[in-house]
Amino acid sequence: MSMRHAALRAAIAAVLATLSLVPAAAQIAPAQVVPPALPVQTPAAALAEDAAQYAKQNGVPLEEAIFRLRAQQDSVAATDRIALLYKDRIAGISIEHHPEYRIVVLLTGDQPVADEAVVAGGRTIGITFHTGAPATRDRIVAAIEKHQAEIRAALPRPPGMGVDPRTGELVVMLNGADADAIDVAAMTRKLTDIAGVPVRLRVLGRDANAAMDVGGGSRVVGINPVDGRRYACTTGFVVTNGARTGVVTSAHCPDTLSYVDRARRETPLEFIGQWGWGFQDVQVHVSPEPLRPLFYADTAKTEARPVTTWRNRSSTRAGDMVCHRGETTGYSCSQVELVDFAPAGDLCGGACLPTWVAANGPVCRGGDSGAPVFSGTVAFGIVKGASYRADGSCILYYYMSTDYLPPGWSLLHGDGTGQVVPLK
Repeated sequence: MSMRHAALRAAIAAVLATLSLVPAAAQIAPAQVVPPALPVQTPAAALAEDAAQYAKQNGVPLEEAIFRLRAQQDSVAATDRIALLYKDRIAGISIEHHPEYRIVVLLTGDQPVADEAVVAGGRTIGITFHTGAPATRDRIVAAIEKHQAEIRAALPRPPGMGVDPRTGELVVMLNGADADAIDVAAMTRKLTDIAGVPVRLRVLGRDANAAMDVGGGSRVVGINPVDGRRYACTTGFVVTNGARTGVVTSAHCPDTLSYVDRARRETPLEFIGQWGWGFQDVQVHVSPEPLRPLFYADTAKTEARPVTTWRNRSSTRAGDMVCHRGETTGYSCSQVELVDFAPAGDLCGGACLPTWVAANGPVCRGGDSGAPVFSGTVAFGIVKGASYRADGSCILYYYMSTDYLPPGWSLLHGDGTGQVVPLK
């Protein structure tokens, strides 16, 4: 193996995020190449790093934060069971962090359900059931899919919308200018009549939906044939089709990309395909060398983090803590807000479907598009876009779940050392 290919293999293997188009000259700095002896975080160290973020945000000791993040993963089977058991009544499942860590289940109807408890993270956590929700999750998702065009047409600009799992409402997200131009109460009634489910208007900031530019990972560059300009993007999670390995990046990056190493040498990557419609924003590029299931999580890119598993969108709960690492903002963590989110505008080759997951700010910025979304060594998805306030601060960002990787390609994952475990 040549030194050039060795550097490429180590660097791409440890990267992760995808990104939007940004002129190459506008890139802040060339991405670092991962040294061959780059240390790989253990799953325990990865969890502790994320737990430090959780502890700071929620005002709890680090030991408590570690327990809660372990419980977050360990309780998935319990909430999957509840969702199946009450599938005809489920309005939403969420994680509550204060005054104590617990799971909250919202159901339609008046028939009460006794509270439960589950052992997760080495302790017992409560599961509280609330009844009386106005509509089920499935009914609201169906309303979005059926009436999205009518809702968009009723407002000054196409809004974002999604299912609020804490209230059982269809939440429609507007920016401040659009909210000022309408009678909010009258519009709420009108949209409720259109959708046939309760609607709540939520006023966001300047852009209800803004595609980000560049994400975390390592630098790739290419020429956009439309304007002939050279753009820079960032690589994403390592994927495989069973025979070859490659990386994913955003579908709105150039098709022809080259990997740029620390010495600014470029190695062409093979373009496989692009998927960028209602529920996807992804393309695949194959590496000339086999890759390992590693990615950067820390801002300074001093160590790689292994991918050991993934979280399906159907098993993701509002209130789950997730982290992302963008090339602009670095490493940060926040909470999932909406699991069934349709971004505003026409960024999905038209209207977006309610298949995106929205997470709270306060950290996101243009340049983070395609960034890996994860918790510990669990992969959740790839950042697509964000919403900002008038002062430029981040309200929320949203990502494509790894459920929607292109057909034939799957997330490469392995053990806690970054090695792929052979099938027996």
